[in-house]
Amino acid sequence: MGIFLKEHFTYELTLEDGFDLIEDKKRKDFLLRKSLNEINHRNFKTERGKDYHCFTTKVVDDKLLLNTNYFVGLDWLTTDRYIHIEPKLNFRVAEIFKEASEVEKEDFSDDEIANFDNEARKELEESQDSFKEVNIIAMLMEVMSYSEVAKETDSLLLIDWEAPEIEIEQKQDLLTPFLVVKFLKLLQDIARKGLKKSYYKVQENLCNRIKGKILVGKQIKQNVFKNRFTNTVCEYQVFGEDSIENRFLKKVFLFCTQYVENNTYYFKSKNDISWMVNYIRPSFEHISSNVDIHDIKHLKYNPFFKEYKEAIKIGQQILKRFSYNITKTTTDEKIATPPFWIDMPKMFELYVYAKLLEDNPTLNHKNFNYQFSTHGNSLDFLICTDKEKIVVDTKYKLKYNYSQIHEDIRQVAGYARLNKVRDEVGLENSGEEIPCLIIYPKSAEIISDSKLEIDKLLDDQNKINAYHQVYKIGIDLPILK
Repeated sequence: MGIFLKEHFTYELTLEDGFDLIEDKKRKDFLLRKSLNEINHRNFKTERGKDYHCFTTKVVDDKLLLNTNYFVGLDWLTTDRYIHIEPKLNFRVAEIFKEASEVEKEDFSDDEIANFDNEARKELEESQDSFKEVNIIAMLMEVMSYSEVAKETDSLLLIDWEAPEIEIEQKQDLLTPFLVVKFLKLLQDIARKGLKKSYYKVQENLCNRIKGKILVGKQIKQNVFKNRFTNTVCEYQVFGEDSIENRFLKKVFLFCTQYVENNTYYFKSKNDISWMVNYIRPSFEHISSNVDIHDIKHLKYNPFFKEYKEAIKIGQQILKRFSYNITKTTTDEKIATPPFWIDMPKMFELYVYAKLLEDNPTLNHKNFNYQFSTHGNSLDFLICTDKEKIVVDTKYKLKYNYSQIHEDIRQVAGYARLNKVRDEVGLENSGEEIPCLIIYPKSAEIISDSKLEIDKLLDDQNKINAYHQVYKIGIDLPILK
């Protein structure tokens, strides 16, 4: 039995000693008290000594309060109940953030702040229509479009292959399309660069000649016992593209092609990636798909073909996801998937990174200094060009409380005062201040109109008037309808 929730949400489960007096259809709102010690509080990561759990729980009287974080995915809550957190955001929070940051009055009283918070809380409770499902796959496609950004995606996903699988509907599956997009993007880079050539072994039953070494056992079975004395089974090395690595990639590519064709829920309109499949296909036209999966474990990787290592790793995850059965159907309405989690704040950071590169083609990743660290602080971006120096903080975790909103603003302003930051942009001996920018998500239901062009980020319309040289800008997130 599943519990379907949204990001940053609180859900109540009533604790009971038994289900005897509860109707079957109402049992989803109850939890057996004895199941409390079975709850798995999954820890996604640990950074700077702090654990980041995918969700937390708290017992209050006879209620279990289930609080979701900004991770999406599904996992076992207990041994027989699972939790499924969907990528749905209340974009009314972004509007409240914008309203609070545009207040020019600096001497808000405690009563005025409390009134603002109460009104904001009431609006959020009444704004159920403001929840929109974020198209994670579209975001990932943007992220994977740039190799400098794509290499940061290793920490985006957590999969527990050891846990029992969870049965869900096909359209609720985020894991498979996530892996397929990552794999195809890497394969596109490999095809663009050209397939790796290497020495690989070939076995052949040659007529009237010998090449390499004779395979005595097979020679006896295939030729001696059948009186084919002019034939010899030999094994020899060939230099070419039909190697183990390329055969494995071809095997996974064939599955991904079938998956994309049969699943249009994520791969339609702007997300149609059939063009990518058609781009890759000619490169593997003459490559066999016959490969022993176990041979992949002993490969050595050439640093010049660095995409191979990651592509093979993702390919193994895709095959493992479907029990190494390449012919397993991808059109079933119900599928089983291992527990997995996706880090949405990290995804948003990388999405912004990709948009910065896209909207500023004359700049490169060195101009954006992603995750610049100093004194235990980590800046999302430190933009440094000949004309602009900007400290940028992305805020996927938006607050609606007035004080917390301004705390976030002061945090990014504090980053700009660090000496190491000033040294990095060449202002160590200057009285000039570094402008600060907060980038937050907003909904793009029809078409995305937000741009992150460097020369327009600090326009007057983006100013936070209560602070000196602090700006904000909303960036459209793709939405699933």
